[in-house]
Amino acid sequence: MRSDRAKKGPERAPHRSLLKASGYTDWEISRPWVGVVNPYNAIIPGHVHLNRITEAVKSAVYAFGGFPLEFPVIGVCDGIAMNHEGMKYSLPSRELIMDSIEVMTKAHALDALVLVTNCDKIIPGMAMAALSLNIPAVMISGGPMLAGVSAGKDVDLSNIFEAVGKRAANLITDDDLKAIEDITCPTCGSCAGMFTANTMNCMIEALGFALPGNGTIPAVYSARDRLAKEAGRHIMMLVEKNIRPSDILTEKAFLNAVAVDMALGGSTNTALHLPALAHAAGVSLTLDDFEEISRKIPHICSMSPGGSHHIQDLYAAGGVQAVMARLLDGGLIDGSVLTVTGASVKENLAGVTVKDSNVIRPIENPYHAQGGLAILKGNIAPEGSVVKQSAVDPEMLKHSGPARVFDSEEAASEAILARKINHGDVVVIRYEGPKGGPGMREMLGPTSALAGMGMDKTVALITDGRFSGASRGASIGHVSPEAAAGGVIALVKEGDTVEIDIPARRLSLAVSDEELERRRKEWKPFESDVDSMFLRRYRTFVTSGSMGAVFRK
Repeated sequence: MRSDRAKKGPERAPHRSLLKASGYTDWEISRPWVGVVNPYNAIIPGHVHLNRITEAVKSAVYAFGGFPLEFPVIGVCDGIAMNHEGMKYSLPSRELIMDSIEVMTKAHALDALVLVTNCDKIIPGMAMAALSLNIPAVMISGGPMLAGVSAGKDVDLSNIFEAVGKRAANLITDDDLKAIEDITCPTCGSCAGMFTANTMNCMIEALGFALPGNGTIPAVYSARDRLAKEAGRHIMMLVEKNIRPSDILTEKAFLNAVAVDMALGGSTNTALHLPALAHAAGVSLTLDDFEEISRKIPHICSMSPGGSHHIQDLYAAGGVQAVMARLLDGGLIDGSVLTVTGASVKENLAGVTVKDSNVIRPIENPYHAQGGLAILKGNIAPEGSVVKQSAVDPEMLKHSGPARVFDSEEAASEAILARKINHGDVVVIRYEGPKGGPGMREMLGPTSALAGMGMDKTVALITDGRFSGASRGASIGHVSPEAAAGGVIALVKEGDTVEIDIPARRLSLAVSDEELERRRKEWKPFESDVDSMFLRRYRTFVTSGSMGAVFRK
């Protein structure tokens, strides 16, 4: 065992003595050391209950012969960090989480890991750590929040963000806004729609790195506690058989996950996180792969924010496993891939059926013929950009309009809420990429304000930043190269015509190459002031959004 380095032999008597100071016995110390990573904090609604989940995991590890050693990591609530300086820290926290888990695991010679997770950057950060360490590991999420109910209709976080835009447009009163605020998030758990957290928890299940049910069992259901115990039981099986993340997270597993992502209509952030995970696994996964798979995989689940269903509906319909069963029956995923159950995808799906064909439609009767995401390229985004095409109004799939240019999210939000944006405009928010922000902020505030004002069907927004999974409309992010790296988005001028053609996968600036070259010669690099040593270090090492915003090696 790896833990023998810290516990075996007479020379390790001091180490054992320190463990005994914590109340541990010789027979406990002799067991495999299983790190149980708990990102509980009292800020994130998706994490406030994770002590409960962690205790369930630890009880099972203990019951099946392991020595559970709990330790914490940080977590950021993207919703609370949204639309202010705090969002600069969200994406960078992913790498910080990865590094902190590596530090704790290697410093204490742990044999295996159970990674308790739930929200946006915590999920990929933990998975990247597991891949980097490559010791037996399994992930277990805390589960999704239940949707709120207003006037007999389900509501979620996207509704309250859009209500801000409605209030700015005087479509609702302060009292109306308060009423929506009070019911939008009724339970603990990751926000109820197919936003980034729930998308990534579904992706981890689709990758085979979490047990069936991981993505969809609601946080408040007892089935979530039982799944946590199963995760604790399965880690001991993985230790016994020495099954490691590299055995599970193969190229075929990543292609399966992207296929499931397209069928679900998941968050655009998967185009950052799945390539980042693949990078950690030594697997190539590019935006071109997303595009190729999107053209093959039908969109069969209409989930919020683009549709009316929530994660609880997907759970009742059979969950991620039922979606995968649909895809497997259609020959659209590879059933041979190994999973943390010790069995293959095909074996896991034996007997799985769809319980509601409106929530999970048949392959031959999809909501859309193509997958949820589309990769757009053109002179403004030669390396690519990402849009959730399943959440775009049909009227906006093709759009041409004048650029309204802003060098920060704050400036764009101020103009939108002051009603200075006109129907037909294309809002351009730049210098918000991985380097430019730094931190690649999410633009849920601006997109939701536009939606709340009823302008999501007439106004597009493009950015070198990114979007929350709760964003909808013609919101095109991850424009690469970013402005701070000298990308063409830095050369856009107020009033330039921006041409968007999602079916043709084009995002272009109607400006000649000669004019762009002239502008480039006049362009002066812009770097936002950052009062943070951490973010300055991040800016130095981070790569393009088209590469998953990973660090340079």
